[in-house]
Amino acid sequence: VAIVGAGMTLFRRRMLETGKELSFEATKMALDSAGLTLNDIDSVVSGSAPDAFDGVHMKGEYLLDGMGAVGKPYQRVYVGGGTGVFTPAAGWWNVASGFSDVCLCVAEEKMSPLHPHPQYAFWSIFDQILERPLGVTLLWIFSLEMRRYMHKYGITEEEIASVAVKNKGNAIDHPCAQLASKITVDDVMNSEPICWPVKRLDVSPPSDGAATVILASEKVAKKLTDQPVWLDGIGWTLDSTHWTNRDLAYPEYLEKAARMAYKMAGIKNPRKEIDIAEVYDPFDYKELHHMEGLQLAGKGEAAKMAGEGITQRDGELPVCPSGGLLGVGNPIAAAGMMKICEIFWQLRGEAGKRQVKKDARTGLAQAWGDLMQVGTVCVMRS
Repeated sequence: VAIVGAGMTLFRRRMLETGKELSFEATKMALDSAGLTLNDIDSVVSGSAPDAFDGVHMKGEYLLDGMGAVGKPYQRVYVGGGTGVFTPAAGWWNVASGFSDVCLCVAEEKMSPLHPHPQYAFWSIFDQILERPLGVTLLWIFSLEMRRYMHKYGITEEEIASVAVKNKGNAIDHPCAQLASKITVDDVMNSEPICWPVKRLDVSPPSDGAATVILASEKVAKKLTDQPVWLDGIGWTLDSTHWTNRDLAYPEYLEKAARMAYKMAGIKNPRKEIDIAEVYDPFDYKELHHMEGLQLAGKGEAAKMAGEGITQRDGELPVCPSGGLLGVGNPIAAAGMMKICEIFWQLRGEAGKRQVKKDARTGLAQAWGDLMQVGTVCVMRS
């Protein structure tokens, strides 16, 4: 199964376009890049987060005409923030099974309609007896995870802040970026506290946007392009919603998802065999946390790698050369798909100013979501 086309919209805090229109724009760009039309599409997979964002029940059905899915086999998948990378995994099922020769995979998110803040969409995911009486929010529990990670491995806030500096700087070269900027570690450290140790510049912004890729069977892909990017491994795992019963210092669920994808792709030593990675970074500490779960760094060692410049765009293992969620933006489902698009463009040498220095042949995109419980991984090769 190969990716043969990709497209994405601007990521912004409040887009005037509806979710249908954003989906259409990303889909049109992907079709144009592959030289296809909707008549060439056999099936469609969509990914989008809680219906509460758009305020439309059964949002998958609501969005399908904007995604070009009318009259075609269609499904919606949703695993929180992991959705964007899970969407092409679901498309892989359609093509690898022989059900479809060409599958359109669209991830959309329009968070801005929910007032006073998109965080309110997640209130209902917490346990009614054990958690809601505490008044918890996602930022609250992620700050607990960040603190546990720092405590167990002796990682400092300054080391974590360097990730935000790198990713927001990388995003300066991304034409769709929402919060690209040249900042310093001091800027991050002095930004407004939200829930210690999380500060404003440690966090990605709420966003509107959409991104799309097109998957094709080997036979069709070779007819469409001489630069297919092969989707060689997929993996996904969900842990329990009882996040209080886990050691938050290490994402075991992500390790399991990564090992599933690596086994499918025939990867024995990911630290040596993965050339480039788009790791999920809704918070700056999560890039380091996820690198360890992905076996790209030992436990507690990712911060040292970042400090040595290994994860820079010109480093030995470039991580988030796009600018990630911290710089490009975080429209939940579309954010993970943005990472799939970035690896596609990087492996084809089409990333422009974002192009990594090394000759990247194998890339990885990863996402994470729900109550710190979902890992989704795709391994791609040129």
